[in-house]
Amino acid sequence: MGEFWPVRDVLAHLAGSWRVARTVRDLASGDEGRFEGTTVFRPLDDEDGLLHLESGTFTWQGVARRAERTLRFLPGGSPGTADVRFADGRFFHDLDLASGRYVADHPCAADLYRGEFTVRDADHWRTVWRVGGPAKDLLLTTDYVRE
Repeated sequence: MGEFWPVRDVLAHLAGSWRVARTVRDLASGDEGRFEGTTVFRPLDDEDGLLHLESGTFTWQGVARRAERTLRFLPGGSPGTADVRFADGRFFHDLDLASGRYVADHPCAADLYRGEFTVRDADHWRTVWRVGGPAKDLLLTTDYVRE
């Protein structure tokens, strides 16, 4: 087995419930926050694909707040891939884990989000988003463990 675990079908692999632990580092200030919660990937009601529902607690500078995020993972342009969209339908990024690793870019106004997705095995995967721009210098590392 290599460093990464190949995934033939992104949507089939992600379906289900995952424990989530995320660190958020502001590289300019040195501040660090943490998110802990769950992500559930469940079938969409109105089309093929998965609804990604993330919920938990985000702690930043000692203050804990409830946090939620919703995304839509739709079948991608080639078999086994995904087209990731925000809850309102706007395109976020594509995702192809056939090699167990994928890098995606998402320009957002003057900022660039670059995400690296890696799969360790059937029950563990990670995303690392580097966010750079005039107002942001962040590193977000998220570990997922299948429940």
